Amino acid sequence: MAHQIILADDDASLRRVVQFKLQKQGYEVTTAADGLEALEKLKDARFDLLLSDIRMPKLDGLELLEKAREAQPDLKVILITAHATVAQAVQAVKAGAFDYITKPFEDDDLFFAVEKALAFEKLEQENRQLKVRLRQAERSPNLVGVSRPFIEMMAMVDKIAGSDATVLLTGKSGTGKELVARTIHERSGRADGPFVAVNCAAIPRDLIESELFGHVKGAFTGAVKDKKGKFELAEGGTMLLDEIGELAIDLQAKLLRVIQERIVEPVGSEKHRAIDVRVIAATNVDLQERVSEGRFREDLFYRLNVIPIHIPSLAERSEDIPALVRAFVRQSAPDEKVTVPSEVMKALVKYRWPGNVRELRNIVERLIIFRQSDQLRIEDLPAELTTQNSGTGPEDGPRPGESLQQMEIRAIREALREAGGNQAKAARRLRIPRHVLVYRVKKWNIPAV
Repeated sequence: MAHQIILADDDASLRRVVQFKLQKQGYEVTTAADGLEALEKLKDARFDLLLSDIRMPKLDGLELLEKAREAQPDLKVILITAHATVAQAVQAVKAGAFDYITKPFEDDDLFFAVEKALAFEKLEQENRQLKVRLRQAERSPNLVGVSRPFIEMMAMVDKIAGSDATVLLTGKSGTGKELVARTIHERSGRADGPFVAVNCAAIPRDLIESELFGHVKGAFTGAVKDKKGKFELAEGGTMLLDEIGELAIDLQAKLLRVIQERIVEPVGSEKHRAIDVRVIAATNVDLQERVSEGRFREDLFYRLNVIPIHIPSLAERSEDIPALVRAFVRQSAPDEKVTVPSEVMKALVKYRWPGNVRELRNIVERLIIFRQSDQLRIEDLPAELTTQNSGTGPEDGPRPGESLQQMEIRAIREALREAGGNQAKAARRLRIPRHVLVYRVKKWNIPAV
């Protein structure tokens, strides 16, 4: 993707020449005839570099520099001056300019200054991403796994994190949708910006519009002063709309406008405000089904579903349970050497985990609290984790009076059900090749889920 440069200069001839030369180098160049026009364009779109003359009407280059960095703090700025003095150069750098060039300048001087600024921006971005990964490793020990579903999900996260595309996270409750959303944020160029999460189901119906979009003083009883909404609070960062399927149908239309036009209109105001926010939505319900029922807008669904990411349930990634258990143990007892006996780990791996990762974390915390030594005890596990049929799959063993064939059919049916009918996932869950599963399904006429 080409770098986005905005060029501000009141000299129309110079503007056209510089724009042409930079475009020939592969850059996307937007022009402005003065500082105010440049500032408006900076509020409406993001740029990698501002190239601005110092002497301009309405708003000079130094004033534009100050206001531009308020709008986009990471923006690199190169100032152009026809009056090269040490004092002016020092003033520009102190104000936050990355560099300056003097008129008349050679093409090579222009290209070198632009390339240097963009290269420095790239280094800063890589440094931010490295810090983010280190912070995430410290803060998110439960985002670990070795299973194929987990690795495929994380590969998708890494692939799309750097974009600003809208993401729709789907998965059962407790699978870690907010954690994945936060990871996308922290691995993006917005990592230094805010991450704001809103549970659409937890806010009262009559307050959610104000919570999302803000309100002005006097908009309703109790609105004693202006209040920024969550979207404005997330400026420059990421907004997670959790349980999006519970949002009222009339608010869905307003949300659609916000996402499409990147503006919010506070309750009680006739003026809109531009926002720069990446939107991630999350749901544990089938939105397409709600669309067919008339409970969710089809246009909003397609606007949210730009990049769909499915968060696998713990039943789909049971191979990750040992790594998750060890991570939760370290998290709950960071200064102690606590071990997990094999019988405890086996019971944890065999359990179905209807509450997913959240339930597993709670159980590990319980084991840590009730332990009487540096080892976790199976006696401290809830009863449902230690009963004969707590697990799933062939490890359960035959039930009383059940033949080996009946046990295999039951295991295949349960694996297919847990995998939502996906034979490849079911085969991985059963730890058998897919063609073996397909053969047995046909041989025993096992119905599709």
